[in-house]
Amino acid sequence: MLDIKWYEKLGMGSICEKVLEGQRLDMEDGERLFACPDVVAVGSLAHHVRTRLHGNAAYYVINQHINYSNICVNGCRFCAFHRKKGQKGAFQLTETDVLDKLKEREHDPITEVHIVGGCHPDLPLSYFETILREVKKFRPKAFIKAFTAVEIAHFAKNEGISTREVLLRLKSAGLDMLPGGGAEVFSPRVRTLLCPEKLSGEGWLNVSREAHRLGIKSNATMLYGHIETVRERLEHLVALRELQDETQGFVCFIPLSFQTANNQVQGVSGCTGVEDLKTMAVSRLMLDNVPHMKAYWVMLTVKLAQVALYFGADDFDGTIIEEKIGHMAGADSDQALTRGELEQIIREGGFEPVERNCFFERV
Repeated sequence: MLDIKWYEKLGMGSICEKVLEGQRLDMEDGERLFACPDVVAVGSLAHHVRTRLHGNAAYYVINQHINYSNICVNGCRFCAFHRKKGQKGAFQLTETDVLDKLKEREHDPITEVHIVGGCHPDLPLSYFETILREVKKFRPKAFIKAFTAVEIAHFAKNEGISTREVLLRLKSAGLDMLPGGGAEVFSPRVRTLLCPEKLSGEGWLNVSREAHRLGIKSNATMLYGHIETVRERLEHLVALRELQDETQGFVCFIPLSFQTANNQVQGVSGCTGVEDLKTMAVSRLMLDNVPHMKAYWVMLTVKLAQVALYFGADDFDGTIIEEKIGHMAGADSDQALTRGELEQIIREGGFEPVERNCFFERV
């Protein structure tokens, strides 16, 4: 049980009362939480909410990540993954290449195939439809979580059709869910400085809204720890919360700690572990209508992700197998974890490992 006297001494008694009563926090509450010098106090509030929602369960998934190309027209300043066409290090998988990657893991009990890539200038929508159909043919029981809202908008622009038509065609080809990437921070100021060519924050929300209305659920993310302010983080979280009130389409939120290597953002040293844990906790507290919070071990490291389970996170992601985006930006975590390793990490953290699919249905 939370000790309200402790929070009163910290000047956060009213926030503690709201959490205990299940009331919604406002922007000012969020600012006070970020300003609180006691990260354990903030974490305890988030852990109270996490336990109320999920008990002692910590979820994981047997999944496979496939990045089909890093060729991208956007050129985001913070991105170490993207390359221009013809540039050294650029790659593009053929439909056969994607199938070969699936075959490499054909004996693994994978329930989720995660597919994302850069906004390629030339690939037609039919390329992506073919990939979805081939994945479904090879793994008929697996769910496909593919293409961020940014990619969906890019496909529509390339094809000269609406994002709604893109979503309908991809759904018909086998798409089950959208991942949450590309949200970054919605602030127009930040996007003007770091990713001016990218889909706007409002555009990201609109594509997500459209997907939800078509019955396609999605995740949501926030890339933090670069040039954004605390207020801009909170505005991002509130925008997600408002859309979730409207659609109930977000399944999981993933705070992504900015990786500092191999990009054009200067003078940023990256987040400390304390900042990562506090951001996870505040996200859990502000996003009262999003059921799940992910500790993405690829960017947090396995050890900090394990601790994050006490700061509001209830999901440890999964086996991953081959992740390029975070690692090209300097993430020094492993490329993959086995089921046994995931369950051991979760148990050693004091939680019950629960295998899930992308919709958090128990496997």
